[in-house]
Amino acid sequence: MKVCVIVPVRNEAEGLENTLDALRLQKDSNGAVLRPSLYEVVILFNNCTDNSYEIGFDYSQKYKDFNLRIEKITLSKTLANIGTVRRLLMDEAYRRLSLINNMEGIIASTDGDTVVDAKWVSSIINEISKGIDAVGGRILTENVKCKSRIYHLRDVAYRCLLAQIESMIDPTPYDPFPHHFQYFGANMAVTCKMYEQAGRLPNVPYLEDMAFHKALQHQDAKIRRSFDVKVYTSTRTDGRVEVGFSEQLNKWKNEDASKIPQMVEAVAPMIMMFTIRKRLRRCWLVYKENQSLSQQDLEVISARLKVGTVWLELQIKQAAYFGALWINVEQQRASVVNQRRQLQSINTAIKQLRFLVKNYSPIVSQTSPNDIYQSVDLIDDLAVYQDL
Repeated sequence: MKVCVIVPVRNEAEGLENTLDALRLQKDSNGAVLRPSLYEVVILFNNCTDNSYEIGFDYSQKYKDFNLRIEKITLSKTLANIGTVRRLLMDEAYRRLSLINNMEGIIASTDGDTVVDAKWVSSIINEISKGIDAVGGRILTENVKCKSRIYHLRDVAYRCLLAQIESMIDPTPYDPFPHHFQYFGANMAVTCKMYEQAGRLPNVPYLEDMAFHKALQHQDAKIRRSFDVKVYTSTRTDGRVEVGFSEQLNKWKNEDASKIPQMVEAVAPMIMMFTIRKRLRRCWLVYKENQSLSQQDLEVISARLKVGTVWLELQIKQAAYFGALWINVEQQRASVVNQRRQLQSINTAIKQLRFLVKNYSPIVSQTSPNDIYQSVDLIDDLAVYQDL
């Protein structure tokens, strides 16, 4: 067995059979049915008030060759949250794979209102086989007509463009473009080895996937955000979690009704942070290799980040992983700068990013310290192009 798929379920009777069918009928890259022994599916039905568990049980009895393991649980009010349930499931998947001494085995996560692509399992295996520690797959929404989905699609366009320019400024060899921006519970995977190294799923009530993503970054995990690993999820606004996608859809729906413009993080500060991160990464790698630091680099980077040069030097020397270093830098910067995020209209941000992607030079930030900020200067001049 290579993959253990986990699925948290709470009151998903309406679409559960579609979710199970998609997981049972998995195919390889050539379209042939996957061997049943290659993967298993573990479902935890938690605090259900409908007949979700009965549907799951009947399904397991109907398809005996399908490696489906089901269990139900009633959690107390303080523990009845997606963070607890997904953590229980991922820990169980880790335990099951560990029992067969497969630390290279894969824990794959999806949701009860989600239908995975026909080649989802094989695509995850394929990405992990390239030396990747974790995979974030693309989460697509049902094609339904609603205002909140338009907001969602705009948000996806903004974030994909941001991911593209990020890869142009500060590329990583294990996650080359094209890639997307998602690493969320409805479509994510990680090896047992990295799951253990990252400290397992953090103990938080919600946004557990984002917390786990940060834990992976702390360990410099090789995370691939693959377009080949796809799932299709519901656009319902009556969500099962306190904070999640359905809540965001509701927020956009209410903002549209109130004529509130859709706002996102401003492009220019994000571009500046990408360029600074690249320069800091280079400093850290040089120090790891020969135990030397450029004072000029330290002064330039600390000035841009508004953190102390001595503090930054100490962080670079102490950091075992660059991801942990960068997270510490972001936290220090936030405590020093102490300002609200800069926001702008999403339509303006998308125009700026499209212009920057089209005009960005790969030579930027490869030579002198001043060149690193050319991309930021370009963004500063984009007001002229806002009416394109």
